[in-house]
This record gives sequence, structure tokens and C-alpha cells, in this order.
Amino acid sequence: MSEEDERAQPAIARKRRRTILAVDDNRTNLHVLAQRLGEQGYLVVQSDSGAEALDLISGRGFDLVLLDMAMPHVNGLAVLREIRGSRDTADLPVILMTGQSEPNEAVDALASGADDYVAKPFEFEVLAARIARTLARAQRVEELKRSNLALDARIAARAIELGEARSELASNRADRTRLIASIQALHDEVERLSAGTSAF
Repeated sequence: MSEEDERAQPAIARKRRRTILAVDDNRTNLHVLAQRLGEQGYLVVQSDSGAEALDLISGRGFDLVLLDMAMPHVNGLAVLREIRGSRDTADLPVILMTGQSEPNEAVDALASGADDYVAKPFEFEVLAARIARTLARAQRVEELKRSNLALDARIAARAIELGEARSELASNRADRTRLIASIQALHDEVERLSAGTSAF
């Protein structure tokens, strides 16, 4: 693709599309949700079970998981705890969808490490805003981590340079001590020779 073609594409098309894993055991809800999120520009992978969701998460990188709380066999909280328990996915953004009739579910979701939650039934616009906010926060955290890694690398490089400088300084001091000793020995020899000469 030429530079002109790239410039002709809209900026949003050139920007990497975010991938969301949507998990809900109600297939109708899942398809509607995936369609609406797709219209917002997200790539959506669908899963109708917690166990399948965990397999998908371990196999590929998602930008966010949208997770139904109430599912048979492996519920949303169990999936969330698995996500948070793995070092590879501990920081993966997760929004839980909870039942409006169960206010304690929201508390459980946040206590288990959810980044946010929405109560069903919800306005899609509210969900879209929460997704955008969660992704923006996750991006800031990722940028901060990269900055910290770069800073750590610079600190390590400076520590190596400092160690080398100290080693060179110690070597220079040892050379100076040897030189002083050599000069002193030469001075002593001259003094001795001078004393021997004056005796004649």
C-alpha cells in the first residue's frame, strides 16, 4: 500500500481495533451485544460459557472481557478469579454484567477485581461509555508500566556505569599508590647515593 493510500484511509481505520471477549450464556443477548459493539468499531469474540472463555483468554490476547455474572457451571466470578490469579492476565480489564435484582453481586464483582460492572438490563450507551473509560484507563496503566520499565533500564545502565567508574577510580588510586611508592624508593636511593658520595 502506498503512502497516498494510507493517508486516504480514515484515521480510525489505521488505528488498531480493540478486541473484546463477550461472555454470556444467553446466545440471543450475546449476538445482540456483539453486533452493537461491532458497530462501535470493536472486534468481538463471543463465548457462551465460562470454561470456553478461560480457554479463549489463555490462547489469545484480548483488550477487555465483558463477562456475565450468572452462568451455569463456571460463573462470572469464578472466571474473574481465574483471570486475576494468572500473572499473564492479572491486569486484563474485565467488566462484569450483574443482575439488577442482586445488589450484592456488584460488591462481589468489585471485591473480586472487576474493573467495572453494569447492571442488567442496561442502556447500551452506558455500557459503551464504561468500556471506553475502562480501555482508556488500561492504556494509561500500560503506558505507565512501559515508562517504569524504561526508567528501570536507565537506572540499571547508570548503576553499571557507576560500578565501572568506581572500579576505574580504585585502579587509578592503586596506580597512584604504586607510583608514589616508586618515587619514594627512588628518592631514598638518591638520598643514599648522595650520602655515600659526601662521605668521600
